[in-house]
Amino acid sequence: MVPLAALSFLGSGLQRPECALAHASGLLFAPDWAGNGGIAVIAPSGRVTKIEARWPEPLRPNGIALEPGGTFVLAHLGAEAGGLFRMDCEGNVEPVLTELEGRPLPPSNFPLLDGEGRIWLTVSTTIVPRAADYRKGAKTGFIVLIEKGRARIVADGLGYANECAVTEGGTLLVNETFARRTAAFDLSKGALTNRRTIAAYGPGTYPDGLALDAEGGFAITSIVSNRVIRVAPSGEQETWLEDADPEHVAWAEAAWEADELGRPHLDKAAGRLLRNVSNLAFAGEGLDKAVLGCLLGDRLATFESPVPGLAPAHWRAELGPLARFIGEERA
Repeated sequence: MVPLAALSFLGSGLQRPECALAHASGLLFAPDWAGNGGIAVIAPSGRVTKIEARWPEPLRPNGIALEPGGTFVLAHLGAEAGGLFRMDCEGNVEPVLTELEGRPLPPSNFPLLDGEGRIWLTVSTTIVPRAADYRKGAKTGFIVLIEKGRARIVADGLGYANECAVTEGGTLLVNETFARRTAAFDLSKGALTNRRTIAAYGPGTYPDGLALDAEGGFAITSIVSNRVIRVAPSGEQETWLEDADPEHVAWAEAAWEADELGRPHLDKAAGRLLRNVSNLAFAGEGLDKAVLGCLLGDRLATFESPVPGLAPAHWRAELGPLARFIGEERA
């Protein structure tokens, strides 16, 4: 297990950097909820530049994805409203998808841009407030596929759908946070079939972030317990990192068992160093560094990964105007 003393930190002054993205240039990106919401750009030097959304109402980006040319798509996690929005490096915003099948999208969780240019959008729950669905029996989450200008639901009945990934072999993985499992689907011609559970997690593990590694496995991050767990191709699980408060985890576990888990269990930063770890991005020249997004922290934790990551679709994306941040010196 990676010792906590081996952690280092990047950036400062971030607000709810739930989903970190890494690029081959060395730039890191994270959602930011300051002001009207937007994106924080963390340069290799550590300098943070915030791009605030220019939109009539505050955007609350949860997951983000980087597009070729330097634009972002943001999953809006409002109190009651959701949707997918596009934002450029100046903060200009346009809606991509706010309604589906004649109904407004619920608060939205995570967008994935795959190698074929498709966008997969997860919606964790249709229940409002969403904390009322922090339940082991959660089953209203779904996945939307946006392809060639058409959006459709391709999977539903998920136990609080969170981050997802598409493997090189054509499998879509998705974390079901409060069902405490990772599901897999066969992917062919935009259709998802053969749903199955490929990893189920034990007490205190609530899978949020998901990142593929170069050896055919994947890493998940667990909120509440501040765990990073690697799932090997064989299905074997190995805890890479943990910064858990046993009393806090036991309190949350008892609430989950009693169907009483709520905001107080997630809104407390109970680790010694980590602040409710929610995401992992592989970074560095060899994709051998892990960068951790978090719900409650103001910076990103990093450590040397025991297994290198698999390059995501955006790894060498053309940055356009964002390239100006690469050479910025520390303020």
